[in-house]
Amino acid sequence: MTRASHDLVPEAALAWHRAGKGAALATVIETWGSAPRQAGSQLAISGTGEMVGSVSGGCVEGAVITEALDALADRKSRVLTFGVSDETAFAAGLACGGTIRVLVEPVGEGAEALPETLLADLVAARAAPRALAVVTTPATWTRRLVAPGEDPAADARFKSDRSGMEEDGRFIAIHNPPLRLIVVGAVHIAQPLLQIARTCGFAPTLIDPRGAFGSADRFPGETILDDWPDEALAQLNPDARTAIVTLTHDPKLDDPAIRHALTSPAFYLGCLGSTRTHARRVDRLTAEGFTPDQIAKIHAPVGLDIGAKTPAEIAVSIMAQIIESLRR
Repeated sequence: MTRASHDLVPEAALAWHRAGKGAALATVIETWGSAPRQAGSQLAISGTGEMVGSVSGGCVEGAVITEALDALADRKSRVLTFGVSDETAFAAGLACGGTIRVLVEPVGEGAEALPETLLADLVAARAAPRALAVVTTPATWTRRLVAPGEDPAADARFKSDRSGMEEDGRFIAIHNPPLRLIVVGAVHIAQPLLQIARTCGFAPTLIDPRGAFGSADRFPGETILDDWPDEALAQLNPDARTAIVTLTHDPKLDDPAIRHALTSPAFYLGCLGSTRTHARRVDRLTAEGFTPDQIAKIHAPVGLDIGAKTPAEIAVSIMAQIIESLRR
């Protein structure tokens, strides 16, 4: 399961450190008011000035980079606070004013530094992928890795997918596996949808048993399964961080996937088709014993009603609805 390049922040910091360039990791730990990046957002900075990720949208980045280079020199971690008025907020990337606190940690040697071994264990967990949290106490600069089931506060944050400060002064940085998007049907809409999903941080998988549709030529670099949809979904085992979209418009392919999706913990199920098509779909599912509450989980016609016409516009509407379901 791959991550988007802009999300490979700990990975970049570890690689730069091991290459001898030096690396620091900056993490947003608290925000008040308007802030373009939420708690847990990260920026990696190398000793040669390279960077991956972001902690804001403007001059805060410049100040953080300066502090990161200083941290590489003195080997001390620090917490930075940036308070911005409404008048100057835009220049600092805080669209309507606000405050952010940023933790800056040099990687490697030093009593206050982020240990290489801890960072390497985190990177390995992210590659697995396996949920893991980094719990940091700035008052003492102690750090530990926590897996689900080991800390109640972390468990609550794993579930909500939100990093943040606890009342006891600990900062819990959540590193959940990537969100997944499973698309059934290698149709034209699927091409931009997979690209948009990846940009939004989802790991996409395409299912289509029709070789001519789900070919590598039409979907270069994508993960494509040519099994029957219900068999492929059983293999993929959708969880609560999975969205499923059916696009074939063919009941022989869509219905097996829908039946499996309705009994899974997937947080979103969207199905292509008109209102009339969906009414027939509801009749079939009802006849098969699915309850009205189960059937009501289906978003159909799929996507937000934004007047989309082209395949790319429809893909945008679908991705917007998935994000709405996830965040609201």
